[in-house]
Amino acid sequence: MSTATHGTATRRSPEELRILARYAAVDLAGAQAADIIRWTWNTFGTKAVLTQSMANTALAYLINQVAPEIPVVFLDTGYHFPETIETRDALQSRTSLNIISLTPRQTVAEQDAEYGANLWERNPDLCCKLRKVEPMDNLIEGYEAWITGMRHETAPHRAAVPVVQFDESRGVLKIAPILHWSDAQLLRYTMENDVPVNPLMYDGYPSIGCGPCTKRVASGDDPRAGRWAGQSKNECGLHT
Repeated sequence: MSTATHGTATRRSPEELRILARYAAVDLAGAQAADIIRWTWNTFGTKAVLTQSMANTALAYLINQVAPEIPVVFLDTGYHFPETIETRDALQSRTSLNIISLTPRQTVAEQDAEYGANLWERNPDLCCKLRKVEPMDNLIEGYEAWITGMRHETAPHRAAVPVVQFDESRGVLKIAPILHWSDAQLLRYTMENDVPVNPLMYDGYPSIGCGPCTKRVASGDDPRAGRWAGQSKNECGLHT
């Protein structure tokens, strides 16, 4: 594991990245995931970064096969299940990836001292902002491309998301190599490559976030029904 480091060369301008995103969204619309990753590496090198949730780590595993030099970021919020941390460690031990554990500005204890205990219960949007969004925003300033594991099948509200888009708020290209993978495709790749998977995924947690805000999901329910259950919230803020 390592702390966050990245190149210091001049970044492309927002307009250059917007144009690149428009062409890439068309050119890569039907491309294979490995080809999208290869294009990302050839275009951005180490100015591309992947964020990995440590649920099913198939995308990180695929990057290890295609472009292992791309750094992988894990947002270590301080609230993760022990199984999530174990999955991160398993991925590290079985690949040559540079996994960056990104932590918030404050520890959980420091946040509790300033905002009160259990902020996630009283103001989940603020908790997500402090423990996920702000650390990611700070990190991404040094990069030009952000690879994510978004998939249409697990998030129907993201149905209009293209494979490549320009993230206006962060000034980077946002790339989703497995956006069109079905659950069956993901499972096949996972089984064929013995990909590290969070054991909670086999115990009623098809979508895994921080421990306090993730509940088991009944069979047949929406896979994200266990995220912020009982609240009018379905995103942490990273992808909005």
